[in-house]
Amino acid sequence: MTSQVSSPAEQTDGTVVGEQRKPGGAKDVRRLDRVIIRFAGDSGDGMQLTGDRFTSETASFGNDLSTLPNFPAEIRAPAGTLPGVSSFQLHFADHDILTPGDAPNVLVAMNPAALKANIGDLPRGAEIIVNTDEFSKRALQKVGYEDSPLEDGSLDGYQLHPVPLTTLTVEALKEFSLSRKEAERSKNMFALGLLSWMYHRPTEGTEKFLKSKFAKKPDIAEANIAAFRAGWNFGETTEDFAVSYEVAPATRAFPTGTYRNISGNLALAYGLVAASRQADLPLFLGSYPITPASDILHELSRHKNFGVRTFQAEDEIAGIGAALGAAFGGSLAVTTTSGPGVALKSETIGLAVSLELPLLVVDIQRGGPSTGLPTKTEQADLLQAMFGRNGEAPVPIVAPMTPADCFDAALEAARIALAYRTPVMLLSDGYLANGSEPWRIPDLEELPDLRVRFASGPNHTLEDGTEVFWPYKRDPQTLARPWAVPGTPGLEHRIGGIEKQDGTGNISYDPANHDFMVRTRQAKIDGIEVPDLEVDDPHGAKTLVLGWGSTYGPITAAVRRLRAAGDPVAQAHLRHLNPFPRNLGHVLEQYDKVVVPEMNLGQLATLIRAKYLVDAHSYNQVNGMPFKAEQLAAALKEAIDD
Repeated sequence: MTSQVSSPAEQTDGTVVGEQRKPGGAKDVRRLDRVIIRFAGDSGDGMQLTGDRFTSETASFGNDLSTLPNFPAEIRAPAGTLPGVSSFQLHFADHDILTPGDAPNVLVAMNPAALKANIGDLPRGAEIIVNTDEFSKRALQKVGYEDSPLEDGSLDGYQLHPVPLTTLTVEALKEFSLSRKEAERSKNMFALGLLSWMYHRPTEGTEKFLKSKFAKKPDIAEANIAAFRAGWNFGETTEDFAVSYEVAPATRAFPTGTYRNISGNLALAYGLVAASRQADLPLFLGSYPITPASDILHELSRHKNFGVRTFQAEDEIAGIGAALGAAFGGSLAVTTTSGPGVALKSETIGLAVSLELPLLVVDIQRGGPSTGLPTKTEQADLLQAMFGRNGEAPVPIVAPMTPADCFDAALEAARIALAYRTPVMLLSDGYLANGSEPWRIPDLEELPDLRVRFASGPNHTLEDGTEVFWPYKRDPQTLARPWAVPGTPGLEHRIGGIEKQDGTGNISYDPANHDFMVRTRQAKIDGIEVPDLEVDDPHGAKTLVLGWGSTYGPITAAVRRLRAAGDPVAQAHLRHLNPFPRNLGHVLEQYDKVVVPEMNLGQLATLIRAKYLVDAHSYNQVNGMPFKAEQLAAALKEAIDD
């Protein structure tokens, strides 16, 4: 028997496909097209691991998905407090999706702080699973609850499931020789088992993962597996959960291929390794750990077998200095950081501009200024990337759109750096870095050929017929200077930060030469070949939404909503921010109104207005979180109707 029924999923665009009533009193199964789940608890409750495991099983099941991990800024905030709440949101569906979702259908709250920090995001009718063991009087008072929200009627508008997760976990593990504290640590696995039952997730992968993770502590591995199975069995047997849900695989969402779930930082690391292999160059990373970029350093350090060398420096300046030295020595050189680190690296980036050496500067943007919001996302480093150096020091800028796109963006940044002998800024952000989505693993023949030719001998003949090497004699097409590996006989040349003479590379204070070199370096960047901007405009709209970086998902989701409601709107998204695509000016001229949503106070809009004299309308947000699709759709609708 199949029928249309009401469900909290409908509150956030989830549609109930149908309902199956099983014979013999078995529990009902409802089919949904999408679900948004948020796990929340203390930073020590394992919410990121729980979310990651649920995500991995969801990916293996074949759903499209998008995630939003949300970390507390404090390394270890006091337990049970609002600043210490860690959460992981997952949106999965039977069709292609673009964002982690605006509002959760299900909240798993491990304590009162997690409930209070997240309840404001839930639509009425959403399901709430709470660990009642943590709702003590002291824990409630710590976050400002005078009375328990489980008993005062404040949650009557939700489907509340009070579950003593801690007690049930300890009871399930009583046969293991663990202390109560050790047993309690497995309550996240109990919760994972319960949610896995609710949404028919595979279990084999999680059990295999736990055996591998705790291979040196088999008792701990078995205890976590037992807690995971107990959670599944609890869902199957308790009367409080009368319904489970199915979300079918997204069979039509993906082109044919082999897929895996991947985060932005992992995709970026893989892209850097692929770029070094395609360039046939060793990869060198000079880096200092900084949130949210550190995962790239951690990942690349695992790949020595691919010729990767990682150097954890004592500070940001040393990290980029070592990387620039590696570039001089003939490596594909990279330095990774976030906004504060870019400020410290700015002088060496300027040196790389002067030396005209390939160098990738990866900026995983976070909330600023200064230390700012280390674990929150922002797009506020664009103007720093564009102008944050002394003198005229132009640098190409590339920005990925999605977590999986970080792989391709790394390859593109490497192409530009190697072909044009220039440092390149790659602007990702915390939302992309920590979020994940399915990624189609490319075939090797799909990857670009990035091989370069080093200088091997003299390249200039003097008037007297002497053949010499001029380090600043340029390729007429790219204006790139030759790349001479140190130690190559006859190619000795001077390096340093003082202005060079055109051609010879000798120190020069000549005004005319400096003017020429400044203009030549700018012309080299302006002449970089980048693809034309593609515009998605099926209905001849009068309003264009122009985005860059991680706003792609929310913008595209908002545009889909508007078009479904009959409102024509065009969309274009920039990957190359310096230089801009050559057709950008022409594109902008075609529309009566241009709206630029950004997670800053209007930095791209400022550049667009200055360069193209277009009255671009900014829509801005700087709260440390990505845009919500519904929020953007409302703003764009207002712009269309204005």
